[in-house]
Order: sequence, then C-alpha cells, then structure tokens
Amino acid sequence: MTDDTSSAPPCLLLGILDDGWAGLSDAARQRLRDADLVIGARRTLALVAPHLPPACAQRATDGTLGSVPAWIEEGRAAGRRVVALATGDPLCHGIASWLSRRIGRAGLEVMPAPSTLQLAFARLCRPWQDWRVASCHSGDAGEWPGPGEATPAHGLYPLLRAIAGHPRVAAFTGPENDPARLARALLAAGHGDEVRLSVAARLALPDETLHADLPLAAAAGMRFDQPNVVLVERHAVAEPPLFGLADEAFAQRQPERGLLTRLEVRAVSLARLALRPDSVLWDIGAGAGTVGLEAARLARHGHVWAIEKNAADCANARANALRLRATNYTLVEGRAPAGLDGWPDPDAVFIGGSGGELPELIARVLARLRPGGRLVMNFVTLENLAAATAALAAARARWDVTQLQAARSQPILDMHRLAALNPVWIVCAEPADNKETPCTLPVTAA
Repeated sequence: MTDDTSSAPPCLLLGILDDGWAGLSDAARQRLRDADLVIGARRTLALVAPHLPPACAQRATDGTLGSVPAWIEEGRAAGRRVVALATGDPLCHGIASWLSRRIGRAGLEVMPAPSTLQLAFARLCRPWQDWRVASCHSGDAGEWPGPGEATPAHGLYPLLRAIAGHPRVAAFTGPENDPARLARALLAAGHGDEVRLSVAARLALPDETLHADLPLAAAAGMRFDQPNVVLVERHAVAEPPLFGLADEAFAQRQPERGLLTRLEVRAVSLARLALRPDSVLWDIGAGAGTVGLEAARLARHGHVWAIEKNAADCANARANALRLRATNYTLVEGRAPAGLDGWPDPDAVFIGGSGGELPELIARVLARLRPGGRLVMNFVTLENLAAATAALAAARARWDVTQLQAARSQPILDMHRLAALNPVWIVCAEPADNKETPCTLPVTAA
C-alpha cells in the first residue's frame, strides 16, 4: 500500500457469537453504530446489519479472505472507521494472528467475545485452565488413513498430535472436520474406550445442544449440528514405556529370522542418533519398525519417515504403529533410495538395511542431513561394515564404530547361563562440515 496509515485509527477486530447483537457489550454496539466499513462473513454481517448506519459499507469475506488486509488498509488510509467481525475470541485460533502479520499489530484493536470453547466449558461446568487448545477448523482434511499412512500435511495431524501429548484437548472443529470424523480418526490411530468426546453445538442459540462423555465408537457414527466445538479427554491407562520396549512387545516375522533390532542395540543406536523432541528421522530398512517407532515416541513433536521393501515386515510395522498409537510415523513400502527425494531434510537417519544400495544411500543422506545431524547404521557382516566405512571415507565424513556384544541369561536346569547375541557394529557418522555436535570417537568395543 502506498497510502500512509501510520496516523490512522486502527481497525477494530470485534468478536461476536451467534446470539449477535444481543450478546454484544454496549461499547461494542457503539463502535458498530459509528463504523464506516464493516467486514465479515455473510453470516456474521447478517447478525449486525439491521443496526448499522445507512452510510456504512459492508464487505463479505466469503471466498475473498485474502483481500481483507487490503480492504482494511484502504479504509484506514481514507480515514474511515473500520470494523472486522470474527467469531468468539479472534486471538484464540482466530483471524487476529493472520491479520496482525499482514497489517501489523499497531493497525489492530481487538475487542473479543467469549470463546466458544469458554462457553462449552461453562455449559459443562468444567474448569479449563489445564486443557490444551487446538483446532482442525480448516479445509476438508479427509478421513484419517490407516497406521503409518498419514503425514504432517494431513489436516487432522496437529490435533491428533496434541491429543497424543495431552490428556485433555479442546478443539475448534469445522463443517467437514467434525467430531464424528475426529472420533473415527482416533479409532483408526489405535485409541479406544480410554477416550471420551464432549460436543457443544450451536452455542448461544436457542437450539444449542450438549453431548457429554461420548465413547469414540458412538461419536463416530453421529451427526452433530453446526457449528460445534469438541472436548477430548483421554483417561489414564497403562502406557508402554517411553524408551526401552521389550522385543516381545513388537509384532515380527515368525519364525524369528533375526530381522528385529534387539533392545540392547536399539538403546545404543537411539542414543547415538541424539534425537530432540522435534527431530525429523529417516528410518531406512525399517523392518518391523522397532527403531523408528521408539524414535517417534522420543521425538514426540517431530516425525519419523520410514521405508521397508519387505511386505511382511511392513505389515508388522503398521501393526506395531497401531499398537503404539504412533500418529507421527509414516511408512512407505519400497526400496530406498526411491522416494527419499520427497521427504523433508532429516535431523537424524537410521539405516538398518540397505538392499544393496549402501554407498548411494550414504552419499544421499550426508548431502541431506540438517546442520548437527547424524547418520547411524547397524551391521552384522564384515562386508557391509567395510562398504560403509569405505563410502564414509570417500565422502570425507567423520565417523566412528562401536562393536556391541551382549549376552542374555537363559535358564539351564535350576541355574542360569549367558547366551550370546550376535555382535553388531554401530556406525555413527556426520558430514565433514558438521561443526555442531561431533560424534567422532575412537573405534570402541562393548
């Protein structure tokens, strides 16, 4: 905009509920009576239109939301008193943050109404200071797919991750992403009777309805009036440990063929990956998903991208993802490096199987790692270890090798003996220019 709005009065961003004029404060009503331009969705404009002055212009945002900042700035530059209408509290998953990024905080004055979530808690007589607030009020997200199939691009992903991390989540819904779809998504993600939904629909209207503590199976098939909000409460159940899952906790090929990364090796490998809560991990040659799924629990705000060429192992990995309710885990059936180009750059990469493409995989991974990132690989054969270290040397990477030799006790008569597990070499590598968290150590044996 070329017009100077630095001295113009700010646009009033006014919160309003479906009870319209009757629910507004005297101060809010007066600002509308004094307005020269009122902007809002047709539904909200209709709530106040009879009370606006005859000369007041109205602009509907339906299908034209991107034009709103320009309308506001044009009105302010012309000295007009501009009011933009928003539902409830526009600072809580509303339009305020979007508008402030485009016209600046100085260009806005916010007068909120109670949030519809506040009204829902009031109607249900529930304190809400310890609830997490989230939203799926966006475009049609589609149904949540099966375990290991969703990505962070899915419209329900942020809400399902919030529910995974918090026992009580209050959410703004949308016409398509309604409570029934959310219930179906939670069922598809492995949740069950431990989760209850409470739905408040058409709040502040004469026909408002409340549904308290619905089981997921019941909510999944219901029809809810619009608009509505939903409260998701996850009751305490016996959760698997965050780290150190037993080998027997994972579905795996039978009879056992040694394709599962055992607990002792997982523990060291995950430690060497140096994951953060928001890490993005690639799991190449995922097998039954043991490393990737434990990583998904540790990187609870991040995401795991896994690939496995064996169909039976993929089926086991998906079953394990469902059991662990791992909604931040995407599994592709295929042979790496095919498909890796479409994945986001990783903070860490684990290679448990290479399908004969080890040198190319190592080169690609080193080129894609984010600053401070690590590549960790497991080998049980001298030939693959030699191929890996040769590829790392050719790439001038920094690397070290740990040989892990573990033994587990087994009963023998009325006593116990130690039975050795196959030795595993754990290789940790970084690009040569990685200066942040070097992993280079002398070659060690454990």
